[in-house]
Order: sequence, then structure tokens, then C-alpha cells
Amino acid sequence: MKGRTLVINMNLDENLLKEIQQEVPDWNVIANKDTDKIQNELSQAEVVLHWKRAVAPILLEKNDQLKWLQTWSAGVNSLPLDALQQKNVALTSANGVHAYPISETIFAHMLGLTRKIHTYVRQQQEKTWYHAGLKLEIHEKTIGIIGVGAIGQETAKIAKAFGMKVLGVRHSGKPADHVDEMYTPDQLADLLPQCDYVVITLPLTEETTGMFGEKAFRQMKNSAFLINIGRGPIVKEDELIQALEKEEIAGAGLDVFEKEPLPEDSPLWNMDNVIVSPHTAGATEHYTERVIRDIFIPNLKHYLETGAPNVNVVDYEKGY
Repeated sequence: MKGRTLVINMNLDENLLKEIQQEVPDWNVIANKDTDKIQNELSQAEVVLHWKRAVAPILLEKNDQLKWLQTWSAGVNSLPLDALQQKNVALTSANGVHAYPISETIFAHMLGLTRKIHTYVRQQQEKTWYHAGLKLEIHEKTIGIIGVGAIGQETAKIAKAFGMKVLGVRHSGKPADHVDEMYTPDQLADLLPQCDYVVITLPLTEETTGMFGEKAFRQMKNSAFLINIGRGPIVKEDELIQALEKEEIAGAGLDVFEKEPLPEDSPLWNMDNVIVSPHTAGATEHYTERVIRDIFIPNLKHYLETGAPNVNVVDYEKGY
């Protein structure tokens, strides 16, 4: 195959495909989710959109032309980062595409736990008319957002509509819009005792793995709720279960877990103070359009001009 090649490892709407082709009219642009049918193209691709495990042997062992890989997900912890770094492949993520749906899921969990919606759904199934001790409000409470990126900032913005005090954690400690006080990760112990809601929006790295365990739960209020939409292994699940059973924290809204799907024998399924969602916080009708138009095409334009993408470039040393 002659010429430069761009492989989109999935089927794509014709209109979006045309928009991409317009940016690279002289390139070979192939869109096909069947990896077996595009092995030759993958072995020659300069740019690949959408990583699949099945493409690893081709891209890492047979392709010596790959310059840039754009993922379809925000998280990159499941990719062979060391191998990609050794091949000097620029890696960009879909970080930011989830800000609206995930922030909505965060508040769905927070409001569900606060106003006992999950309890009432269970009671509805049993045709039980019971107050269930409803008393809490979300207004004017304090929320701690652990990881103030695009999702965290959108969450902070929505929190202000409820008159909430917003505390944030980010590596740099730099201020952000809608965040009243910013902390660094080593100041987590100062933040947690203040929060009525602790929301984890972090990527999974060596530093964040196991960040929330027995120590962190003891630092939280016993009236506080934990929301995790980051990655499951950030929370030590056994220690979370113990904290919930001992009422060291009030409840949890969980979209991610150490093992997925969540095993049927996990106590989390049956806990009255837990809401479980099946890693769907980022699901949205606009996902594909946002990845292509907001991230990939701007990246492609910059790549053509400079030889490198510039949106959501992954730092291999940091792992995100």
C-alpha cells in the first residue's frame, strides 16, 4: 500500500469518516472494527484511532511506521505503555469527552444516596410504603473532588448550583474555577475530615492504586458518602466494605470496581447504603461525535502541521 495510512479500528458513521478524510485527502483512511480484515493496513499505519488488545502484536511487533495512537477511552492504564514509549509512539487519550455524562452520574449517585432514591426503588419492587428515615439535603454541604481535571471541574461547576463548598485535589495545587480551596495529594488528610461527599475522579497509576483504604475512611466523617467513578483499584474494596459495615462512612456510590464485572458474591450488591452502576458513568449518545470532532480532528490538524498531536497527550512517566 502506497502513501500514508490512517486506521480507525472501528466502524464509523459516514459523515464523521468524511470529515476525517477531508483533513487527509491523500492518505489511505481505513475504518473497520474487524481486526482480522485490516491486519495489513495496521502493520503499515502511521496513525491509529482506537486501541484494541487484538492489535498489540501487529502494532508492537510488525509496524515500524506507527507515530501516533489515539485511544477511545480516557484511561490508558490497560495499554502497554512501556512498549509504546520504547517505540516512541505519541499517545493521546479521550480525556474530557466524559465531562458531561460522568458529572451527571456523580450527582445521580450523590442525590440518590442523599434522598434515598435507591432505597425507594427497592421498596417499590416490594410494594412497601416506608419513609426510611429520609432527612438529608445536598444543598450547602461540602464536596471534595479528588482529581480536578475536566470531569472534576464540571462537577465543581454543578456543585455550585447547590450552594456547595468545593474542595479539590490536584498534583499542581493550582486554583481552578468553582473550587474554593485546592489541595495537593499529600494534603488529603486535611481535606477528608471536612467533606460530606468525597468524589474520586482520578486515573489509575502507581501513586493512586490503593489510595483509599482503612486510613482514608477513618479520616472521613461517619456521615460522609464516597463516590468512585475513577478506577476500581484506587479503592481497597475489602477495607471499604469494612468501613461501610462499621458505619465509619455513611455510604458509597460506585461505578468502578477492583474486579469487573463485580462478582456475584460481593457484599456490595446487597448493602442498603451502596449504589452500584456497571462502569457506565461515561456512556453517552454523543461519545463518538465528541471523540472525533473535539479531540481527534483537532489533534490530526496539529499532527499534520507539526508532526505531533497536542490534545490529551499522555505523559508516559506519569501514566496518564
